[in-house]
Amino acid sequence: MSLINEANLAHEVEIVWLEDIDKLDYVRQSLDRLPTRRGRPAYHRYGRMVGYAVLGPTAKGTVASGTFRRRVFWLAPHDRDTLPGGEYHTGAPLESVDPRTLAPRRPGHKTERSEGGPPSPAMVALGITLPKT
Repeated sequence: MSLINEANLAHEVEIVWLEDIDKLDYVRQSLDRLPTRRGRPAYHRYGRMVGYAVLGPTAKGTVASGTFRRRVFWLAPHDRDTLPGGEYHTGAPLESVDPRTLAPRRPGHKTERSEGGPPSPAMVALGITLPKT
């Protein structure tokens, strides 16, 4: 079962993007334990952070550590945005979602765009379009 579900996202009030998500087919999302509710978190992964969630004042830290569970969105150096013909020229990492399906309190979903394929009727209904190549 994924930790990224609506119950764990209940206190999100904003998603801050550090890059233009219209240029990204997918982002990786992680639920991190962070010392604060707000502000740009420190980033220690391989790759780069492209966004993060901000929590509202009602979010409670964990009893044991006082940390807050917040989503962080990131990309690895070998992801499609950097290496379009590489490992993920089709398909996408397990933890990735189409950034256009993300919002505060909403987990996000894979789409044909994030998987490197043509748009489906569901994408068309959501108004999600693939970039012209």
